[in-house]
Amino acid sequence: MKKFLFIILTILVTSCAQPQKQISKTAILITDATIINVLDGSLQEKQQIVIDSGKIKSISNIVENADKYTTHINASGKYVLPGLAEMHAHIPQPSTNKERIEDVLFLYLSNGITTIRGMLGHPTHLKLRQEANTNQIVSPRIFTSSPSLNGNSIKTKEEAITKVTAYKKEGYDFLKIHPGIKLDVFNQVVKTAKDVGIPFSGHVPVDVGVRNALKSKYASIDHIDGFLEGLVPESENVNPNDNGFFGYNFTPLADESKIEELVQLANSNEIWIVPTQSLYERWFAPITAEELLKDPEMKYMPASTLQNWKERKGQYTKGNPNFNEPQWKQFNNIRRKLLKQLNDNGGRILLGSDAPQLFNVPGFSIHHEIDGMIGAGLTPLQIIQSGTINPAKFLGKEDTFGQIKVGLDADILILNANPIDNIKALQQINGVLYRGQWLSKKTIESKLEKIAIEASKN
Repeated sequence: MKKFLFIILTILVTSCAQPQKQISKTAILITDATIINVLDGSLQEKQQIVIDSGKIKSISNIVENADKYTTHINASGKYVLPGLAEMHAHIPQPSTNKERIEDVLFLYLSNGITTIRGMLGHPTHLKLRQEANTNQIVSPRIFTSSPSLNGNSIKTKEEAITKVTAYKKEGYDFLKIHPGIKLDVFNQVVKTAKDVGIPFSGHVPVDVGVRNALKSKYASIDHIDGFLEGLVPESENVNPNDNGFFGYNFTPLADESKIEELVQLANSNEIWIVPTQSLYERWFAPITAEELLKDPEMKYMPASTLQNWKERKGQYTKGNPNFNEPQWKQFNNIRRKLLKQLNDNGGRILLGSDAPQLFNVPGFSIHHEIDGMIGAGLTPLQIIQSGTINPAKFLGKEDTFGQIKVGLDADILILNANPIDNIKALQQINGVLYRGQWLSKKTIESKLEKIAIEASKN
């Protein structure tokens, strides 16, 4: 018996002498969170999330030594989902001062956007991508296109080969296609891109047409470009160059019975779609510039930019003899039908608003885009997927971001309400983690106030 007690005491003394598991000074603990599963919308309540070195280290019902964590975020009553991706973003060109570039990047983050896909690349964006992805600057994760491939930059097949090959070698993530490219030159772009292994995305040049574009296997077609023109029967014998703003001029000629054909062609070729619906419900829409300028986020844009937006909107609407509200309503209804059917047949929709663009303030514009998607009939879960798991799939980064999952980057949005119940909850941000870097609501508000002050000076 004495021997037995001696063994028990020895075990107890030895266990007490064991040092407690050390908690990293850089570790972050989120407690009592309700995690939203973006795959099916289900909820996982009262979860404890441990983050360190930019990664989600553990997710469990309990956590030991909670008081030992230097950063402890109480998420009781809060909802946690992956950071969003803005899949049609614009990064300022180098002519913009460094401070303003960093402010634009922060505007995205302030709205929970932890990944952006820059759609008009520049050599300086390659360095910026590296600085962002290694947390040298406060910024979303960056993917960047090449400089524009358009009717002026590539006029011959030889130019197409040279530039596509060079952009691949320089390290751009994908090619940006703009209008004006002739069909034979476009076909050479496609061939060379496939030969060297670089995807291409963007507009559908008029000379190419949406059917050729879909068959060429764009990675993504942005703005649902070319689709409305594709609804016009050949018997109308129109001049394709008379299409106007994304096909608006052809609206009365559109045969909506052709929508199914185009949608099936997009689905069979596995084309992703970035709708940028907010462009057509704000910039190219009957709403006045004066009304749009009342939006609270306009204070984050320089006065000179706002004046430019006002003038350009007038040129496209008030100053456009072809623009009228009844035709615009028909145009927008067709776009919404296209968006809904493209989503229902393949689900390859990516959240993107084209910001900064006319009256689309970076970060904030994503909520206007969401309004347009709701108007088209998409559900809150489908919209959340378009900004989380879908971009991860599209970019081949499902092992990096897009879900709240152990081993993935800690890109996390903490909300005060459940966006599955009401998508407006995406605007009720309690805090944002981007690759493990914590931005509290107080920090976000303080930085936004400084951005507004600077913008008012320009």
